Amino acid sequence: MTDRKITRGKVLLAEPFMLDDNFKRSVVLMCEHADSGSLGFILNKSLNMKINELLNDFPNIESSVYYGGPVQTDTIHYIHDVGHLLDDSEEIMSGIYWGGDFEQLKTLIATGLVTSKNIRFFVGYSGWTKSQLKDEMKLGSWVVADMDLKYLFKSKSDLWKRVMHRKGDAYSVIAQVPEQYTWN
Repeated sequence: MTDRKITRGKVLLAEPFMLDDNFKRSVVLMCEHADSGSLGFILNKSLNMKINELLNDFPNIESSVYYGGPVQTDTIHYIHDVGHLLDDSEEIMSGIYWGGDFEQLKTLIATGLVTSKNIRFFVGYSGWTKSQLKDEMKLGSWVVADMDLKYLFKSKSDLWKRVMHRKGDAYSVIAQVPEQYTWN
């Protein structure tokens, strides 16, 4: 049996028939999960723009921006693997950090110590109130999976399908369900 327990550093996979366009076929990295609520970032919804297009006076970096979720889409967040260099970073799991000193981040990028291979930027985040995620889990809206650094920094297309398939057993079958389906 696979682990259904949600913890910081796990990913949530949207069930294949989820109708909510915000989360359809989403892979969400969980950064916080507590009784008071939960927070994460969608890893597989690129906005097809670079961070320099969103932020003025930001050092040049070829880093794409992703849709983190429908909450506070007027905010920028970042997940990275340079917590040892960036003060105030919060460790999500071994090798993955969230946030940190923004001015220091700009300096690290300008000096080449942080590159697009070390960081991913998000507009907004995915958030759940006190019991909202628990209720969604009971309805079968999400599947819990282990996180892998490759999902963040080396992910290619079809991340949802790859993570679902990696869970094995029945999930491998679920991974084969086409995104666009019709009834005959």
